[in-house]
Amino acid sequence: MRMSDTSKSSITIDAPIADIQSLLFDPAGYPEWSSAIKSASVQAKDGEGRATKVEMVIKAGQVKDRVILDYDWSEAPTHLSFTLDDADMLTEMTGAYTLLDNGDETTTVTYELTVALSMPVPAMMRTKAERDTIELALKELKEKLEA
Repeated sequence: MRMSDTSKSSITIDAPIADIQSLLFDPAGYPEWSSAIKSASVQAKDGEGRATKVEMVIKAGQVKDRVILDYDWSEAPTHLSFTLDDADMLTEMTGAYTLLDNGDETTTVTYELTVALSMPVPAMMRTKAERDTIELALKELKEKLEA
């Protein structure tokens, strides 16, 4: 992963880490709280029943695509990362959620994301799209958990 090209943001959510894990660690449920994810279906699971391959239809800003993401659980329960397996337009979609239990029933969630498209897009526009996607996802996650 090209770390220098990764967009990243954090938010503190007034919810215990277990509540956040139950939402974030269920990619099939993302459409219930994320407006950018129109559908999600699990294609494969690991021995513990966790999604390892998920097909999603995403619409983030001008980007609408069908993607298949591979999830890496090796650093769970405080870190979940994903990489792009296949897509119609995207050539890269690498990301991760990192959770930090603040010890006071609040949790800090950090979301990192790198995307690349099959068509040329100025770096400034790509970075803005990544940041907008991250900010929206974190905002909607917070709204869902604090409702």
